Amino acid sequence: MATSDKPASKARLGASHAKLISWLTVSAYPLWARNGIDASNGGFIETLGQNGAGLPHPRRARVHPRQIYAFAQARTFGWDGDVAGIVARGTDYFLTYYLRTDGLFRTLAGVDGAPLDDRSMLYDQAFALLGYAAAATALDALAVYEARAIALRTAIESRFGADGAFRSGEAAGGNFESNPHMHLLEACLAWAEIGADPTWTEWVRRLVDLALQRFIRRDSGALGESFAADWRPAAGTAGRSVEPGHQFEWAWLLLRSESRHPGPLREAALRLIAIGEKSGVHNQVAINSLLDDFSIHDANARFWPQTERLKAALFAAQLTGEEQYWAMAAAAAASLFPYLKTPVPGLWLDVQLPSGELVDSPAPASTFYHLVGALAALDKAVAAS
Repeated sequence: MATSDKPASKARLGASHAKLISWLTVSAYPLWARNGIDASNGGFIETLGQNGAGLPHPRRARVHPRQIYAFAQARTFGWDGDVAGIVARGTDYFLTYYLRTDGLFRTLAGVDGAPLDDRSMLYDQAFALLGYAAAATALDALAVYEARAIALRTAIESRFGADGAFRSGEAAGGNFESNPHMHLLEACLAWAEIGADPTWTEWVRRLVDLALQRFIRRDSGALGESFAADWRPAAGTAGRSVEPGHQFEWAWLLLRSESRHPGPLREAALRLIAIGEKSGVHNQVAINSLLDDFSIHDANARFWPQTERLKAALFAAQLTGEEQYWAMAAAAAASLFPYLKTPVPGLWLDVQLPSGELVDSPAPASTFYHLVGALAALDKAVAAS
């Protein structure tokens, strides 16, 4: 696309930005603060029906720090709700019902807080670290939350560390998975930006090196999902899976890590974006998954990959100044709107079929974290342009 078209892409982004921030502050935050929080104890509800009512589903550990993160950002968008109260009560609930005696967090609890799955998974610990970082800022309590985060980081190293990486669960053996490492990197980056402990930056470098040396395939430059104990791709479809959303999400994290890592990261990150965009975007949306030959494996398009496409494109556009990334960002922002056409404003639909039809299903609370992160990136990019 010619340089002369650049103002058009930015104009489209600006128009989308205004609509999306209005939707977030006028509809989404008020609705989820009213209906997405358990009034009896401050815990976050797993899903809302398309009528806006909370559903009595068991509550995954990951939902609470994700919602803590989402609400902790609300002031930056201009929402004047009780951010501190929501974050404080949500954090107390998470610590009360999910923290085990060994310092790790269990996977699942019921609506009444009773443990339903006492296993501890790396994925959930990574989000606990991110939630701690968000709470530290929202509650102006950096020292308290960094101490908690360092204790959890130590437990992660002790209980999950293996062969320079981390197991997905506590049990020995099994596959290595890139996804929980990705969220661990995200959390460590958040702490490296606000914390006092230099070990956060050491972990950023360690996790980036894992991505470059283990998770990203040398032949294609694509990011794999699952690896056997010897670091070969796992058997079956799991070892061949290439998720466009994760290509974008890892690219965004690698670009964010440039200032904290001594090696070159941009080429690998932009290659991930190219794979996600050229092979993983169909009918103007990022689909769920490809195989390692870039053939389509799952042509449905969940909501969250669209938000990661937007974040990656915005970061690449700001770093490189190249029009292709501004145009990509404008297209990604536009792709969010069909998912937000719900009977009750402030909700979302989770799955778009290849036909373009949106599936009528409850709104998962876990998606709010993706959406808020993307809109925060959009807000910063529009303000800077």
